[in-house]
Amino acid sequence: MTHEQSTFGGTPVTTVEELREIIPPPLDTAANKVRPALHELDRQWLAASPLCLVATSDAEGNLDVSPKGDPAGSLVRVLDDRTIAIPERPGNRRTDGFLNVLANPHVGLIFVIPGRGDTLRVNGRARLVRDAPYLADLQVRRNVPVLALEVDVEEVFHHCSKAFLRSRAWDPETWDAESVPRRAVLAHTLERPEQTLAEVEAHYGPRYAETIYG
Repeated sequence: MTHEQSTFGGTPVTTVEELREIIPPPLDTAANKVRPALHELDRQWLAASPLCLVATSDAEGNLDVSPKGDPAGSLVRVLDDRTIAIPERPGNRRTDGFLNVLANPHVGLIFVIPGRGDTLRVNGRARLVRDAPYLADLQVRRNVPVLALEVDVEEVFHHCSKAFLRSRAWDPETWDAESVPRRAVLAHTLERPEQTLAEVEAHYGPRYAETIYG
């Protein structure tokens, strides 16, 4: 593997030895916390989580991270201690992550519970499944998913809260939703210049939330 020089200055770190000079090896408690199967506490976490970030890669190593969201209890189905399934819901049909899985089954998942700084991480191998009998149990409103991302768990562990503490992500006093243009303005400028801003505003108006399940 080649390592490109930064055009902005600084010395590249290109070996494990160089990295460990900067960041020492982890303590045993961190290094040894990875487990190959779900614990009952992991099941409880999955049942309470309404949000998951799914990382995938194609055969060439090009990456994608896609958020998946549903009411807690409908986001993920635990099939057994080593297998979980995430239902697919109506979206923009890009299927970036699914296309990656068809080429490279390795996935990394982070399950989030709002208000909690710690997260649950699951790494494993995935496949796309249709016509699974458990999909009917994952109905939300009138939507019964027709496809699921089924993941064979290889690694599972809980991640500490340092990132959320540093970012203060759950602290309302730090929230500034108006710091960047609203979604309709972004979409009109970057994605739908042929439409008027009023048309894009209408698309992302109150009805948008009503149609997210088809």
